[in-house]
Amino acid sequence: MSAIAFLLGGCDSGSGGTDVTIGSGQNMDPVTLDFPVFYVKRPVPDPEDDELANADARELLRFEIGADLYMRDRASTSAPEVNLTAQQTQSLGDIRDVSVNYDGSKVLFSMRARFIEGADEEDQPTWNIWEYDVASRQLRRIIRSDIVAETGHDIMANYLPDGRIVFSSSRQQTSRAILLDENKPQFAAQDENDNEPAFVLHVMDADGTNIHQISFNQSHDLAPEVLPNGRIVFTRWEHHIDDNQFDLYSINPDGSDLQLLYGANSHQTGTPNRPPANTLSTIQFLNPKPLQDGRTLSLIRPFQGTGEGGDLVLIDTDTYVDNTRAALAANIGMTGPAQTRALPTDVRTIPGPSPGGRYRTAQPLYDGTGRLLVSWSQCRLVENNRIVPCTSERLQNPNAVEAPPLYGIYVYDVRENTQRPIVVPQEGFIYTEVVSGSQRALPVVIPNRVAGIDYPQQLQDEGVGVLSIRSVYDIDGVDTAPGGIATVRNPVNPGYATRPARFLRVEKAVSIPDNATRNFSNTAFGPNRALGMREILGYAPVEPDGSVKVKVPANVAFSISVIDANGRRLGGALGGRHTNWLQVQPGEQLTCNGCHNGNATTPLAHGRKGMTNSANPGAPTAGVPFPNTNAALFANSTGETMAETRSRIMCGGACSMSVDLAFKDYWLSAAPANNQVDACYAAGINNVLTDAADPTARFACTNSLPAGSLAPVAPACRTNPTTLCRITIHYEQHIHPLWGLDRFVDADMDGIPDVDGGGVVINNKCSSCHTPVDAANAAQVPAGDLDLTDGPSEAQALQFKSYRALLFGRRGQIVNNMGQLEDECLEFQTDPVTNVVTCVAFRNVPASMSSNGAAASARFFNKISGTTAGTINHSDFMSPSELRLLSEWLDIGAQYFNDPFTAPEN
Repeated sequence: MSAIAFLLGGCDSGSGGTDVTIGSGQNMDPVTLDFPVFYVKRPVPDPEDDELANADARELLRFEIGADLYMRDRASTSAPEVNLTAQQTQSLGDIRDVSVNYDGSKVLFSMRARFIEGADEEDQPTWNIWEYDVASRQLRRIIRSDIVAETGHDIMANYLPDGRIVFSSSRQQTSRAILLDENKPQFAAQDENDNEPAFVLHVMDADGTNIHQISFNQSHDLAPEVLPNGRIVFTRWEHHIDDNQFDLYSINPDGSDLQLLYGANSHQTGTPNRPPANTLSTIQFLNPKPLQDGRTLSLIRPFQGTGEGGDLVLIDTDTYVDNTRAALAANIGMTGPAQTRALPTDVRTIPGPSPGGRYRTAQPLYDGTGRLLVSWSQCRLVENNRIVPCTSERLQNPNAVEAPPLYGIYVYDVRENTQRPIVVPQEGFIYTEVVSGSQRALPVVIPNRVAGIDYPQQLQDEGVGVLSIRSVYDIDGVDTAPGGIATVRNPVNPGYATRPARFLRVEKAVSIPDNATRNFSNTAFGPNRALGMREILGYAPVEPDGSVKVKVPANVAFSISVIDANGRRLGGALGGRHTNWLQVQPGEQLTCNGCHNGNATTPLAHGRKGMTNSANPGAPTAGVPFPNTNAALFANSTGETMAETRSRIMCGGACSMSVDLAFKDYWLSAAPANNQVDACYAAGINNVLTDAADPTARFACTNSLPAGSLAPVAPACRTNPTTLCRITIHYEQHIHPLWGLDRFVDADMDGIPDVDGGGVVINNKCSSCHTPVDAANAAQVPAGDLDLTDGPSEAQALQFKSYRALLFGRRGQIVNNMGQLEDECLEFQTDPVTNVVTCVAFRNVPASMSSNGAAASARFFNKISGTTAGTINHSDFMSPSELRLLSEWLDIGAQYFNDPFTAPEN
């Protein structure tokens, strides 16, 4: 044991740290626990293999050859070690994600076996979930069918209290089926890094049948565990637009009631970065484990740079949603911290040596003692080609080199602050994924909801859930409506007519295939690929009090935007892109009080119920209409929102979305003669518009896209919306043709185009002025330096020149003495030796539009509206329907294509 003593001795926690007493080997068997333990033993990654040595928590398809699952029948250093998977792996497999059922009789794990020399990644075996039966000593693959098992990679399995299994998988079973319904091939959508297929949560029966998908994130959902209340806690990779972090979420086993649990604004809580920055480092929340005292244990570390090791924290997730933010409105004012370090050693969450070593995995013993089984490696350095323990003196060397990790398995006892070995570390190997075979309490069983009992059968048949928002003017619990909600909901007040929020846009993520399925160019995207391709599912009116209630497709990832009467996403607190993917199960009603201000200096977490009280008081009296509104729309109960009232009376509970952007004010006592908003893809009946005098009657859109343009939605979706209706906008098909449409002026409406003073027919075709040649085919500077004519761009031949001119800055031009266009120089410089004249400053023209949205594209829309001084008034050049199309295309990211199967292949 002297060698062991050397390896484990000298464990200095570093400056300011507190030591944990480590078993020194004086007792040959320092700890014996009378239950089996299971763990993974794997070789230390080759430091020359960057993919393995610098493993990233977001990359899950690694194949680290040589791992096996081991068991000891007692948690003791003297207990014999048994390799359970040697026959299956033959030293050419990989093992991960070990878990045990509630009575300790069965063990789940993920296995990838066996590596095929010379085969490509797609031809290697997939990750499959296996089970070891302790009593019979038998191994079985959970999914028996080879075809089903190889459909995707299955990892991170855990038993549900009813005997079923929850796991993370790239098979994306329901999402693939929806792709078929969309007339696309089935494939596993890539994560938002476009690196590998997204792993999301699935549930299956214990025999591997009845697999169904329960989460619909566009990046990974990982490491599901069951909380005592029966809900599933897991790590979600939030990577929608501007996020890139691992937060903790919770969900019911049937996929309903997805909520943020913890950590959205708690990532700057790691070890301080080294000087000169000396700011708290960014950590991620991995491998959540419920504790008996109600807290949640989590491994915290950066995505990469610490050899997959980190620190352990205990989080009060019942009370807090962030480290200093209470989860419930009743507890606002409590400042935490919610996170406390599980162990007092000086563990660092930044790259480089960590004085207190690092932890790789941890598992509570669930025996009432608070003890943990941990995989831990002490701090070691390479010094003169020797591996030596870290000491304070050695760590003072800024060039200190961290040695390969030496992970063993220990029992940490919080009562005595001791950490005793049960699997002694071995040079060149990593012991990790440790779990115990002890019994633990069975969590609550949450049964699946049943159509016709728990929710209307009609919603199941339609494949929809319901989104209900009390008020979009409720920002983090504060009434932000101009003059207050009570003002904007009352038609007698001037603020009623000028209220900003008019519609809710519901957007869907577009699944991106890997190159083997569809190899298309990055030019299919626009200036900001991170925005991703999107489709619009539809629109719902925002009622005067800011409330919304609308049916939305189940089992898809969607986000929402609040827009104005012009179809443009609102800015300020009401605006901005929603940067979290939402989902509903069939029949589920997703409710929220309002919105949040993501642009706040100190943003507040959202997505967990009960964090704020509603700012919308709702109906003041039951059985009567809202003040000064249509008597046909009466509140059913005190506190009912206008959306709840309208949906109940007009739609039998919840209204469908519309692909048209139209509104005729049914809240007014006297029905208005015309639509207040009328920007439709075609004239005629709209599926949700109603008349104030008769709430069940439909009325027609009068506005439409002009002849010669193409609507980005199927005509049937206007009158009979289904869950497969999509507004899919492509620049070449839907936007560019607008610039070449004839726009004859017929002021007297006699059917004959007007002529100007010279007898020339007036045609406001955009490309007539925004062209590099005049009527005589002579070179000219396009109006506004904006070329909207046909043809590929010189800057990018796979995109039209008009697209590049609208969305990318460029150099302004002039016609030179040779009658040719050239870049306009504002400042020249002459070389005093050679007398060569060069331009040192060109005239630059900013982009007319922005992929940040219509509100950020004022340079274009202000000129169209005629509000830009010194420009021609374009206000009657384009119809409201055209401007709506442009606005929504910009709001969803201005991508060149919004369907990878429309974009040309490389």
